[in-house]
Amino acid sequence: MELRHLRYFIMVAEERHFTRAAARLNMQQPPLSQQVRALEQELGFDLFKRHAKGVDLTAGGLVFLEEARTLLARLEQGCRKAYRVAHGIEGTLMIGFTSSTAAHPLIPKIIRAYRERYPGVELSLNEGSAREVTEDTLEKRIDIGILRAPVSGAQDLTYHPLLSEEMLLTLPIGHPLFKGTDVRISIHDLKHERLILVRRPGAPGMYASLIEACRNAGFEPTIAFEVERMLTNVSLVAAGEGISVVPASMRGVHSESVVYCRISDAQPELVAPINLVRRTFNPSTPLQNFIDLAQELAQV
Repeated sequence: MELRHLRYFIMVAEERHFTRAAARLNMQQPPLSQQVRALEQELGFDLFKRHAKGVDLTAGGLVFLEEARTLLARLEQGCRKAYRVAHGIEGTLMIGFTSSTAAHPLIPKIIRAYRERYPGVELSLNEGSAREVTEDTLEKRIDIGILRAPVSGAQDLTYHPLLSEEMLLTLPIGHPLFKGTDVRISIHDLKHERLILVRRPGAPGMYASLIEACRNAGFEPTIAFEVERMLTNVSLVAAGEGISVVPASMRGVHSESVVYCRISDAQPELVAPINLVRRTFNPSTPLQNFIDLAQELAQV
């Protein structure tokens, strides 16, 4: 049984006449009659009662007409849905992100713009550390991750840089190093300070850059705590447990308890990137649309 047989049958059933149905189908009447007869033979019962003025549906034909219409309608609906998914108009996109990237205004801007542009795509959002986001991407638990510095060089991962921003020193209010928001603090002044940092697996690039800058300034930094997320280290700074460095977009977190200021003389320069990470092979259309939109907005 082929789909054209169903369409031929439905046309004859609607016209109640083979010749009129053939005209609407833009074909000759004898081949149409042959195709309908072949369908009846395959089904094992007559679909029509033939008479001089045309045809009438049999009891079996009436039931089959309803089923044939339902089948074709579902097929057309499935084709439309498949088309929309194939073109990224519908589907599901699972996104992982770190807390520090979510603090940057670009990220909610991308999410909001994507929802507006592709309202038929369902978004699933999950927060985690950079390590967790990377592992979730590798293990296909999410489609794309948003993180700071890459934490894995696995060949199965591809990174898409979006931007890079300055790292700021964050101090508890009243700390003696703070001389005003417009005054830079030298990296050398951190020699006797207790640092609160994100663990190496969570932010290896930024962690390593700070350690290297301290060593280039002639001292080994004192690390008081290592935490999983940058929001936690700001909370510990607010509690007076030490000082830290965070991306500039996090300025304002715990603003009643901490202050933020720029750092001078750091070699290498302390910066915080934002990257997208995805599996290297065969990105879906909704995923590719997300990457394209993110890169577009990052340039605005």
